[in-house]
Amino acid sequence: MESIGGAMIGREREQKVLSEFVTAPGGRALVLRGDAGVGKSALLEHVVDLANAGRHRVVRATGVEAESELPFAGLHQFLYPLLSHIDQLDNVHRRVFDVVFGRSESSPPSVMTLGIAVLDLLSLAASEKPLMLVLDDGQWLDGSSTEVCGFVGRRLTGSSVKLVVGLRSNVPSGFDTAALSELTVPTLSAHASEELLDMRHPGLDPRIRRLVLAEAQGNALALLELPPYVRGAPQGRRPEAALGFPGVTLSQRLQQVYGSRIEALGDGVRAELLRGALDGVEAGSASGHTRGTRYRMSDADEAAACGLLDIDPASGAFVFRHPLVRSTVVQMATPNERRAAHAVLAHVHRDDLERRATHLAASTVDPDEEVAATLEAAADSATLRGGALAAVAWLTRAAELSESSAERSRRLGSAAYIAGHSGLLGHARQLIHSDTGPGSHDSPASVIASGYVAFFEDGDVRSSQRQVFAAIENMRDKGVREPDETLTRLIDLLLAINQYASDTTAWERTHELLAPLGDLVSPYSRIYQDAWGDVVRRGAGVRRRVEQAFSDLRRLEPWDITRLGVAAYHVDTLSHYRPLIQRTMDREVETGALADAMTMQHLIMLDQIAVGEWDEAERTGQRSLELTTAHRHGLFVHHTRAYLGLLAALRGQVERARELQAAVDTWARPRGVGFLTQITDAIGTTAALAEGDYEAAYLHAIGITPPGTFQPYAHQASRTLLDLVEAALHTGRAQQARTHALAAQHTGLPDISPRLALTTYGALAMTATDPTEADHMYHQAETHPAATHFPFELARIRLAHGIRLRHTQGRKAARHPLTLAADTFQRLGAPTWAERAQAELRTAGAQAAPSPHLAALTWQERRIADLAAGGLTNKEIGERMHLSPRTVSSHLYRVFPKLGITSRAALRDALGKLSSDQNA
Repeated sequence: MESIGGAMIGREREQKVLSEFVTAPGGRALVLRGDAGVGKSALLEHVVDLANAGRHRVVRATGVEAESELPFAGLHQFLYPLLSHIDQLDNVHRRVFDVVFGRSESSPPSVMTLGIAVLDLLSLAASEKPLMLVLDDGQWLDGSSTEVCGFVGRRLTGSSVKLVVGLRSNVPSGFDTAALSELTVPTLSAHASEELLDMRHPGLDPRIRRLVLAEAQGNALALLELPPYVRGAPQGRRPEAALGFPGVTLSQRLQQVYGSRIEALGDGVRAELLRGALDGVEAGSASGHTRGTRYRMSDADEAAACGLLDIDPASGAFVFRHPLVRSTVVQMATPNERRAAHAVLAHVHRDDLERRATHLAASTVDPDEEVAATLEAAADSATLRGGALAAVAWLTRAAELSESSAERSRRLGSAAYIAGHSGLLGHARQLIHSDTGPGSHDSPASVIASGYVAFFEDGDVRSSQRQVFAAIENMRDKGVREPDETLTRLIDLLLAINQYASDTTAWERTHELLAPLGDLVSPYSRIYQDAWGDVVRRGAGVRRRVEQAFSDLRRLEPWDITRLGVAAYHVDTLSHYRPLIQRTMDREVETGALADAMTMQHLIMLDQIAVGEWDEAERTGQRSLELTTAHRHGLFVHHTRAYLGLLAALRGQVERARELQAAVDTWARPRGVGFLTQITDAIGTTAALAEGDYEAAYLHAIGITPPGTFQPYAHQASRTLLDLVEAALHTGRAQQARTHALAAQHTGLPDISPRLALTTYGALAMTATDPTEADHMYHQAETHPAATHFPFELARIRLAHGIRLRHTQGRKAARHPLTLAADTFQRLGAPTWAERAQAELRTAGAQAAPSPHLAALTWQERRIADLAAGGLTNKEIGERMHLSPRTVSSHLYRVFPKLGITSRAALRDALGKLSSDQNA
């Protein structure tokens, strides 16, 4: 708009930067940021001219407020012109675009998955001709599209694709954190402002000229639009009076300018402008192909004649001259005029469910069940495409338009349910309280929503459990005959609460309640019932059922993927589904659906721990802690701390592990969150094993489950099988260790999960008195097809095997398993276990270098070692140093691997060698 005869005024610096941007080799992205009307669109037109001159293919898009809530609406504008290339992509990427364009009901892709597919599509299109993507008004782009554009923009290096984005200053946007290069577009200089004004409005009265220059303050749009407005002031009025009161912003002044022109139009033309504005007709000449049909304004020549509309040369359609014109048209319309316009647009978009729903919601005043049902269907569509937040808004509006109180309560409950899964606990609470119908607060939908809030926010398992039990029993007593979504949600919530409570009585009551309901309980809920409660007794066949459920992704909501992932954790097959969970989690975080994302982060962290990616697990845990803390999800905050504590214990970070253990236990135990208190007991067991304090490890382990059995509904009972057996063996409780190993075999743990098969065979090998049985079981464990997927457990079994071989077959036979164990512990970052394995290697005669984690003996360790070498017992050392015998034992277990020995008898020689080395 500051262009005269093809030459731009006052934009030499910007033109130079843009010319270099267009002509530079390789791909890149650039953001133009400036105030409304400052001239960003003119600079984008300049980019288009440069790109055309450089034989680029130009694809344009425009962000519009009317589409800012529609998932992927903006991205469609870029992709539609490139549709012909999609068929040339591989099947994986084609399926991604099928979901985005609504041609498939598969699970929505994450930003990373979609971004990679878009990059491949752009590269394919640019292989024929360099590609220039031009986006104006990027601040109005929908969140999903913004995330993808940011992802793509950061990865264009080395391609033949360029992306330039125009953003309005002071309007928050997802591009603010996209880390793309920026060019600030300032206002025009005083000299350039005068030149532009004099060339476009020559012969102005000096007084008006000074007033316009002062008011415009270098804004190009104001310099062009204010003079006719001021000159048109009624005779006898001062020019200043035309601009209204002092303190009005420049944007407001420009809206006054446009408003005066709009008021002068006929009713029919104003109605056309309003329909175009509400449907997001573009501003400027950047026409783009969008999802569905865009309203095409007609008979609007009068508006074009007075400078409100332009004609797009590509399509011949009317477009708004500037976004401020569009927003002014909407602001000036009465509520009835806006509703009438939305009604017309709902008909225009009758074949596009989500667009039709948007306009129906705005056009309807009185309850209308047909409209409410359409909004609910649109919410279901949005949820499947990754638009959970849009779904909450549509369901809330559907509730307002419901004709019966029962339907209103049900829809508000669904909105609150999705809000709760999206991490919007405050919003969910508001939705619950907004349901004021008769009996609404006792309705099943209200119980679901309030239960989620109380459960996730503060770990309130007891009252939530009572309410959900009562609601299910009430529905049962009323004679539910058909599968019911509300009943399914209640059942799944009860199962989740039971899992965290880990209470035998509650679980047995749940089984009694659900058994007679038969097919009214969904197959997925039956999986959760068997996997989440007592996998030892109910886990047979769960692996196969989880696999079958995951095979039908089209039917899976985000919360289904989350819950099935938890079931996969209980049967140790998470690795099979981690890529899907990762994609879904990325998308849920990016779209704001945080509650499911938090659980998915836990699942990813658990699989990273299981497969030995401990550094990555630490990073995942820290991200989860930041996310859960920021959104005040008390249950998930402490759940994350529990897993971080378990990881710290595995890595021998005993002090940190015990700090986290104490924090979680203090929070969880009074609330009855048994799932977390079991993990704190497991932390204590693991930390004690890392220290070599086997007595403490045994006491912690039997606190989870007694030897010879697996405590019902205690998920850590089977997971600590190897811990209890090792601790019992090292403390002289061989009979208890053998009893526990045989119980694992007789209970059928190997049939439940691959990890339990590995640890059962390992426990049987460690406790076998018959050498043939021991060799057979060690072989069965170490050659199990899934053994390498659980490296920590496998290394522990190899360490035990090596020690047995040294005693039974000699030192040479022991070296191979001991070397494998030491290398694995070293790679994992488990220093105390690595030190133990290397000490055994040295005893076996191997030249194992000390671990880099080995440290010099502390003063206390050296003092205890000297006293032990002198023949004192642990009790006598404790009395002399004012320590408990158990603490003395713990210190000695740390001293032995540091000195490269495995027995008390070797202390004297090792200490003597240490002293001679230090004196050398």
